[in-house]
Amino acid sequence: MHPKRYLVTSALPYANGLKHVGHLAGAYIPADIYVRYLRAQQRDVVFVCGSDEHGTAIPIQAMKEGSTAQQIIDKYHQAMKEDFADLGISFDIYHRTSDPLHHETAQEFFTYLHERNELETKETEQYYDEASHTFLADRYIKGTCPHCKSDRAFGDQCESCGTALSPDELINPVSTISGNTPVKRKTTHWYLPLAKHEAFLREWILEQHKDDWRTSVVGQCKSWIDGGLQSRAVTRDLDWGIKVPMKDADGKVLYVWFDAPIGYISATKQWAIDQQKDWKPYWYDNDTQLVHFIGKDNIVFHCIIFPVMLKLHGNILPTNVPANEFLNLEGDKMSTSRNWKLEMRDFITDFVKKENGGDQCVDMLRYYLTQIAPESKDSEFTWKGFQDAVNNELVAVFGNFVNRTFVLMHKLCGGKVPVYHPDFEDNTDRQLRQDIQEAKVKVETAIEQYKFREALFEVIDLARKGNKYMQEKEPWIKVKTLQEDPSQQQSIDNCLHNCLQLTANLSILIHPFLPSTALKMCKMMKLVEKVLDWSNAGNLKLLSVGYSLREPQLLFRKIDDEEIEAQIQKLKSAAMQSSEQSTDQPVSTYLPLKPEISIDDFGKIDLRTGVILSAQKVPKADKLLQLEVDLGFEKRTILSGIAMHFSPEDIIGKQVIVVANLAPRKMRGIDSNGMILMAEDLNGTLHFASAGDVATGGWKVS
Repeated sequence: MHPKRYLVTSALPYANGLKHVGHLAGAYIPADIYVRYLRAQQRDVVFVCGSDEHGTAIPIQAMKEGSTAQQIIDKYHQAMKEDFADLGISFDIYHRTSDPLHHETAQEFFTYLHERNELETKETEQYYDEASHTFLADRYIKGTCPHCKSDRAFGDQCESCGTALSPDELINPVSTISGNTPVKRKTTHWYLPLAKHEAFLREWILEQHKDDWRTSVVGQCKSWIDGGLQSRAVTRDLDWGIKVPMKDADGKVLYVWFDAPIGYISATKQWAIDQQKDWKPYWYDNDTQLVHFIGKDNIVFHCIIFPVMLKLHGNILPTNVPANEFLNLEGDKMSTSRNWKLEMRDFITDFVKKENGGDQCVDMLRYYLTQIAPESKDSEFTWKGFQDAVNNELVAVFGNFVNRTFVLMHKLCGGKVPVYHPDFEDNTDRQLRQDIQEAKVKVETAIEQYKFREALFEVIDLARKGNKYMQEKEPWIKVKTLQEDPSQQQSIDNCLHNCLQLTANLSILIHPFLPSTALKMCKMMKLVEKVLDWSNAGNLKLLSVGYSLREPQLLFRKIDDEEIEAQIQKLKSAAMQSSEQSTDQPVSTYLPLKPEISIDDFGKIDLRTGVILSAQKVPKADKLLQLEVDLGFEKRTILSGIAMHFSPEDIIGKQVIVVANLAPRKMRGIDSNGMILMAEDLNGTLHFASAGDVATGGWKVS
C-alpha cells in the first residue's frame, strides 16, 4: 500500500558560488529520477528545493567579488536555478531562504520551540576576529589537523583526511578572513539540547530504520549518538541572516543550519500558495512520505538535528534519507579553492549550449552520473569514463538497438508495425517478451529501494538483450530467402514486432533517467507523452499493428577523443593557474576603491552636519524617503534612497552629514536639495555617516 502523498527534497545549495557535478550526482539527479518515477506512477508528489542564502559564507564571497551579500545571493540564486533547469532537474518549486515567507516561517519555528522551553540559553567563548570584528564560523578558521597534521584543516573538517573537527581541536588556528590569530570572546546564544532526545533518536534510527536506510547513513548516525550528543547553537552573532525574534537579541541571527532545512517547509508553503492548495498535509499528515536527498556531509543535520526539530514542532519525520557519498574528479577530491572541479555551468557551456543536440548531452551526463553514483562509497568522474559510458553503452547498446529496429522496420516492413504471428512464436520470442515484462518489476523495485544505479543497469541490460535477440533472429538474412521459403516472413514480422514493442517499453523505463531521450523516442513512434505512464510498462501491445512510424533519429552522438583531451587540459590548466595565484593571503575585508580623484575634486564638496527633523515615504517610490533636515542656517528638503533600510519614525533626530552644495535635483516631482552621506558595510547594510555630537547643525566637516 503506497502512502497518500510524497514530499521529496534535495539539499538546499549554498548561494555563494556555482555548483559542480558532484553536487548534481549526490542530491539532485537521484531525487529527480525518483520524482519522475513517482509522477509516472500517478502518485501525489511535490519536489521542493531552493537556495540557502544565509550564513557567513555569503558576506565572505561578497568580499571576494567586491559586491554585497544581497547581490551575491541574487546572482547565484538565479544562476543555480537556470543550471538545474538546463540539466533537466524538475523541481515543483525552487525557492530561496531570503524570501519574506521563509523568514516568517523560520522565526515562527524558533518562537514555537522557545515558548515551550525546548531551547536553552548559555554563555560560551567563541573565536573572534578582532580585525574584521566578526565571530568566526567553523569554516572560517583554518589550522593544522590534529590527526594527519595537514595544513588544509578547517574548523569543521580536515580537507586532507576528512575527519570532522571543531575549531578548538585545530593546531595554530587562524582566521581565513584576516589571517590573524583569533581570540576567544564570551557571547550568549540559544541552543537545541540534543542529549534530551537521545532515546528517541536511538529508537527511531537505530531500531526502526536500521534495515531500510542505507548502512552508511545508519552508521554515521550511530557514531554521532554513541559519541554523546551535544547541545547545538541555533543562533549566532552576525548581521547577515534571519533576525532572532526576541528582545535583546540585536546582532543575532538564526544559525544557517537551523534556518536552512526549514526552507523545505517555506518552499512547500509557497508552492501551495501558487497552486492554491493546502500545504499542511505534506508536513503534518502521517500518510505523507518525506524523503530527503542529500550528500553524506549533511547526514547529521537531516537525520539527527532536523528530525528533533520536526518532532518538537509536531511535524512528520523523514521516511528515508538516501544520502550519497562524494564524487571525486580525475583522481582527486573536487575543490573550489583549488579549482579542481567540473561546474554544472561549464558542462552546459561546453556541451549543451554549443550544439543543436544539447538535450542529448544533458541525458548523456545524467546517464554517466547515475551509472557512477556514489550510493555506497565514494566514486570518481573521469572524462575517459564519460566517453566510454556514452560511446560503448548509450550509443553502442541503447541507441544502436533503437536505430537498427527502426531502420529494419522501414526497410523490411514498409515503415509500419508488422503483425505478430503467435503460431510462429519460438522460445527466443517468448524469452524476449518475458524479459520485457520482468524488466518493469526489476526497475521499479530498484527505484523504490533508492538503488538508481541498479535500476539504470536493468534498463540498459534490456536493450542489450534486444540486440542479442535481433542478432539471433537475423531478419536481414532471412529476407534474402523469402522466395525459397515464404514462411520466413512470419519470422521477420515477429522479430521486428517484438523489437518495436521493446523500444516502446524502453522509452517508459528510461524516462525517469533520460527524459529528453524518452520524449524523442515517443516522437519517432508517434506516441503521445501519456504513453510514458508507468502502468504501460510491460505492455506488449503499445504499438498497434499497421501503425506508421517516423524515420529514425540518432538518440546520442559519440564523444571524440579531441573533446576529452580538451576537457582534461582545461581542468589541469585551471588548477595550475589557481595554484600559481594562491598565496594564502587573507581575503580583503574591504570593498574596492572607486577611481582616483584629485585634491581639487574633493575641495569642491561642501559637507555640513545636520539633524533630521521629519521623515516620510514618497508615494509610489519604494526606495525614497522625504527628509526635512536642519542645517542650522536653514532647513532643507532632501530625498534619500534609504526607505528599504529604515522606517521614517526611527530616524527622526538622527545627526547626519550632508553634501550641501550639490545641485538640486527633481525626483517624483519633489526638489531634493542635497545628499545624505551613508556608509555601507560588506553585508549591504546602510549606516548613517556622522561627525558625532558637534552641534545642532551647520558645522562644516573637513
